[in-house]
Amino acid sequence: MNNIKIAYIGGGSKMWARVFMNDLALAEDICGEIALYDIDIPSAEINRRIGERINAHPDTVSKWEYTVNERIGDALDGADFVICSILPGTFDEMAADVHLPEKYGIYQSVGDTVGPGGVLRAMRTVPIYEGFAREIKEHCPGAWVINLTNPMTACTKTLYDVFPEIKAFGCCHEVFHAQEFLCCAAHEMLGIPRPKRRDIVIDACGINHFTWITEANYNGTDLLKILPGFIDRYYESGYCEREGIAPDGFRDDPFLYGNKVKMDLFRRFGVLAAAGDRHLAEFMDNSWYIKDKADAESWLFHLTTVDYRKKDAAEKIEGSRRIAEGTEPVKVARSDEEVVELMKALLGLIPPKVSNANVVNAGQMSGLPLGSVVETNCVFARGSLKPVVSKPLPGDVNALVLRNALNIENTYYGIKERDPNRIFEAFINQPLCSGLSLSDARELFGSMAAATEKYLKAYYPALELKK
Repeated sequence: MNNIKIAYIGGGSKMWARVFMNDLALAEDICGEIALYDIDIPSAEINRRIGERINAHPDTVSKWEYTVNERIGDALDGADFVICSILPGTFDEMAADVHLPEKYGIYQSVGDTVGPGGVLRAMRTVPIYEGFAREIKEHCPGAWVINLTNPMTACTKTLYDVFPEIKAFGCCHEVFHAQEFLCCAAHEMLGIPRPKRRDIVIDACGINHFTWITEANYNGTDLLKILPGFIDRYYESGYCEREGIAPDGFRDDPFLYGNKVKMDLFRRFGVLAAAGDRHLAEFMDNSWYIKDKADAESWLFHLTTVDYRKKDAAEKIEGSRRIAEGTEPVKVARSDEEVVELMKALLGLIPPKVSNANVVNAGQMSGLPLGSVVETNCVFARGSLKPVVSKPLPGDVNALVLRNALNIENTYYGIKERDPNRIFEAFINQPLCSGLSLSDARELFGSMAAATEKYLKAYYPALELKK
């Protein structure tokens, strides 16, 4: 057994922590300490108790010591890996991010990456991540840092900008769902048992939540060539790629979607958008797929309200409490996430592994600026992460990605410089804001900043915009 220390920033996580702890419990060749740090100490304590119950489960093969740390430095000291998974602010701030723009005809299905909600969320998150980067540099400069927080691109950019020698990457499972979509197409169009996702070999590139699959192969079959027939079959009705869920199962779950946006984009461009439709729609002009709630529903995805998120989170919190107290059984089962597998590859415990990751562009993606954060395949091996040079995107697709990548870069540097006017220029250039007048855009930006002032005033001394 390899004994390691994992520092978990955001260790009071209500959702992802249990997934991670379960995967670690089933990792045969690693064990050690998981140091939980969170500004919400009671939530971290609940996860510590859940961890102890997982340790006692008969299916557990790797037991971990769970500790709760009140100081971030104590959690980071001596860490081999750092997990960053936080909610910047509360759901009240997210409600402002998502719903205030509706007054101006801007609707958002997620609101955490781009669009007006993504900009405001970045304004709250980047200063926090500046602090994380400095603490990591001081306490565990050689650790591998795995970011799971959105906006993924801006968070990863911050870590590298503040601490250039950091060994960090962003992990996102959206590409996995596109691979599952391809598995469904292979099953139906080739008449074979549904393949496993890991058997679909892809070339993917873009930016987080706007990544594109330019090649997909299964046992010598080019899956992009069989997609047109599959899309013709399901374009109007929609199709849910999740195993165990009916093709129209997205209609009853605000987090699911019918892949109609993905199918429409493939018809238009000949490459497969790799994120879920709820994310994809926000990277393009709002007149394309998300003019209003009815338009979104016609494209078979939901505008996930923050009220629904609050209800869902409350149920998860209550479930965590019951598990911690022992009134609900703990379940130990492996997830489809790859974080633990990537950790094992970096430790040299398994053969090198290829997976999508968000890292600084050192030339692996030709269509975007060097130094920006891009999502491509990377090879994970003992002590090494090497990006794979991707196939160039078609020019029309690259133009869509480039606009958003530059907006994220400008948002980041505006935040770094604490310059509200530079942030605003990135705000009004968001595709979802295409229909706004300058005066309306300034009014909306000001009202959104005021609504989240509690989390901004310490970092932005003056949010007055130039007239």
